[in-house]
Amino acid sequence: MPQTLWETLTLRPTERGQLHVTFARYRVWTVSSTGAVRQETLLLKRESQGIRYALTNAPPATDLSTLAYRKCQRYFVERSLQDAKSELGMADFQALNYRAWEHHLALVLLASWFIAETRLDWSEQSPPDPQLTQDYATDVLPSLSLANVCELLRAALPLRQLSIQQAADLVVQHLDNRTRSRRSRLKRHPDL
Repeated sequence: MPQTLWETLTLRPTERGQLHVTFARYRVWTVSSTGAVRQETLLLKRESQGIRYALTNAPPATDLSTLAYRKCQRYFVERSLQDAKSELGMADFQALNYRAWEHHLALVLLASWFIAETRLDWSEQSPPDPQLTQDYATDVLPSLSLANVCELLRAALPLRQLSIQQAADLVVQHLDNRTRSRRSRLKRHPDL
C-alpha cells in the first residue's frame, strides 16, 4: 500500500557490516476459531525477494526497533539448527524407533550446550584485543564459531588408531550386539 510508513533501522553489527533492515507495522484485528477478536500488530519486513509478514501480540506501545530486533533474532535460531545438522550430527540420525531419536537429539543438544559454554568461556577469558579492531579497521571482530570449536576438539582429542586385530574385534562385537538386539526384538514381537 502506498501509505505504508517504512523505516530503515540499523539493528546490530554483523561480519558483513551493520545490519540495516526496513520495517513497517499495522494494527490489525484477528478472529480466532471460537470467534474471539484480538488486536495484534502485523509486522512487515522488506527484503530483496519481497515482503515478509509476522503477527505479534506485543503491546501497541512497543517501538518498531524492538519489534524488528526480536524478529531478526530468528537468524540465530536458524544458524543453531544448521550448525547442529552440519557439525554435530543431527542430520545423521539412523534408528528404528522414537526413543532412539530422542536419545540422538539429546546428545546433539548436550554437544551444542557444551560448545556454547566453551565459546562463552573463551570470550570471557580471551577478550578481543582493541588493537586488532584498529589493525583490521573494523568495528567488530568475529567470535569463535561452532566449527572452530569442533576443529579445536578434533585436534585436542584425536581418534585412537586401531590395529587390524582391534578393528576386526570391534566389528565382531558390533555384529554380535546387532544379532542379540534382533533376537530380543523378535522375542517381544514374534509377528515380525
